[in-house]
Amino acid sequence: MEKLEIGKEVYIQSYKHNGSLHRTWCKGFVVDVKDNEYVVITNKAWVIEADGRKWLTREPAVCFFWTDRWYNVIAMIRKAGIYYYCNLATPSVFDGEAIKNIDYDLDVKLYPDRTYQILDEFEFEEHAQSMHYPENIKRIVKDQMQRLLHAMEYEQDPFNKKTIDAYYQKYLELYRNGAREE
Repeated sequence: MEKLEIGKEVYIQSYKHNGSLHRTWCKGFVVDVKDNEYVVITNKAWVIEADGRKWLTREPAVCFFWTDRWYNVIAMIRKAGIYYYCNLATPSVFDGEAIKNIDYDLDVKLYPDRTYQILDEFEFEEHAQSMHYPENIKRIVKDQMQRLLHAMEYEQDPFNKKTIDAYYQKYLELYRNGAREE
């Protein structure tokens, strides 16, 4: 199986529990690969929703995907500060085609002033019934939500400006030194 390489592009695909495709990012630029973590920058990337709707990301974002955590984090770099969008999802895998995970509906938005909002709780409950989420999955998602909120509260990586700035600078350096988005 292929491995992710720093300086290369990758697709990102999110599925639902029933196997249906939820969302695809058509271009992510790999800036770091560790044993349990992939760090990818999206910048003016096309996103395709399950219903076929397409939109272009507005700002650069540093995206963190872990192979051992039930969430992923998108840090959007805006003039007003860093906004984090966190998706409760299965650990991510790279299968040679794309970074993939299963989205479990619940999301957390963290604002630059460190306040946060939990989103889509109703959707989680609705899908838990309609897609028959097993009890252990529901328990894991709720446990991981607490882990995520703890990391936010204590500004653990990636929930701090220093980490986001470092990865964005690495992206700019890779880009300047010849690694190019296609």
